[in-house]
Amino acid sequence: MSHTAEIVAVGTELLLGNIANTNAQVLSQALSSLGIDVRWHTVVGDNPERLRQVLDIARQRADILITTGGLGPTYDDLTKQTICAFFGRPLVLHPEILADIRTFYEGALHVPMPENNTRQAELPEGCVVFDNPVGTAPGCAFESGGVHVLMLPGPPHEMSTMLQRCALPYLRSLSKEVIVSHDIMTFGMGESSVDQLLEEEMRQMDNPTLATYAKPCEVRLRATAKAPSRESAEAMLTPVVAHVCAVLGDVVYGVDVRSLEEACFLALKARGLTFATAESCTGGLVAQRITALPGASQVYRGGVVSYWTSVKADVLGVPQALLDAHGPVSEAAARAMAEGARRITGADLAVSVTGAAGPDPDERGVPVGIAYIALAAPEGTFCRRMDAGRRRRDRIQGLAANHAFDLLRRYLTGLPITALDATHP
Repeated sequence: MSHTAEIVAVGTELLLGNIANTNAQVLSQALSSLGIDVRWHTVVGDNPERLRQVLDIARQRADILITTGGLGPTYDDLTKQTICAFFGRPLVLHPEILADIRTFYEGALHVPMPENNTRQAELPEGCVVFDNPVGTAPGCAFESGGVHVLMLPGPPHEMSTMLQRCALPYLRSLSKEVIVSHDIMTFGMGESSVDQLLEEEMRQMDNPTLATYAKPCEVRLRATAKAPSRESAEAMLTPVVAHVCAVLGDVVYGVDVRSLEEACFLALKARGLTFATAESCTGGLVAQRITALPGASQVYRGGVVSYWTSVKADVLGVPQALLDAHGPVSEAAARAMAEGARRITGADLAVSVTGAAGPDPDERGVPVGIAYIALAAPEGTFCRRMDAGRRRRDRIQGLAANHAFDLLRRYLTGLPITALDATHP
């Protein structure tokens, strides 16, 4: 039997935008892996009447209802009480849970337990209790009229811990199908172009399915299949992933790879090579992204943020005559910056970025959105011109950093480096 779920996040702070509802994302990913279709996300404030309205709608359209938040001891933590009243389940005090809460306060915090914490030990009659080893609010699950109701705490660490320890085993027993997805990651082709190439096939697909998602500066395609087992789902997905990769060609930089920098990291590591960076308009973004990966020291030697023209000359060794003749935002400067970074760090490869990220053109009138990205290698130095147009500053910087990693990725995998159209409409 196929199950549908609705996730209800309870908390006025979510509606006010004080915190992000990250729990919904974590829950959706977990439920999808079990073959449970998440059809709705709902957010409601700490208001019993509005929560009752949400419950009335949810039980009519989903057979799994998961709530997060509102299980604390304060006056506005009314999720449990409201749900139990709605489904006609009396609350029952669990002495063993109360003892655990009291021990937490008196043993770990060395303070008496506030009496209002007693309500956290009250749970629906006949429920499955979910223990909370990292907090004081236990969760629970029960079935009523064909609807499975799960109550989880709001703090993300408590919710994710309880999800893994208790809720997933409970849910796993309800689903007989699994959902498997693979992400095909691309850079160098816009979402509309990708969609145009695959639109007819995507329309006709039912299981597996294929969908495009625009990420900042790149496009992800997700192929998803539902089947009785992971093995059969993988068998359904294999030809789909292979076909998409064949259609899109070398703009695909990996399958189930999280980012361009991770693809470069894996390729550098496999070949035993190191690289360095010289950055101007990106201000160290390329270096930051690679060093965010665990183990980056195996492949990354270091870099120079040469924001001033004098630093390009004095540190990277870019000839002043070259800068005077061509300017700091030029192909000649980008090539010399990459070569300088490779020379002073002793890295096998080096990438450089120089450009006008805005909001104004550079001192020589180079338009906003123009950047030059170079790669210095033993065989020579390669350069690409990027025209991002008048985008936001952070978007231009992100695109330029992606181009730097794409140059590196193409070199490492033997692909044409300058084949990509680096104009971004």
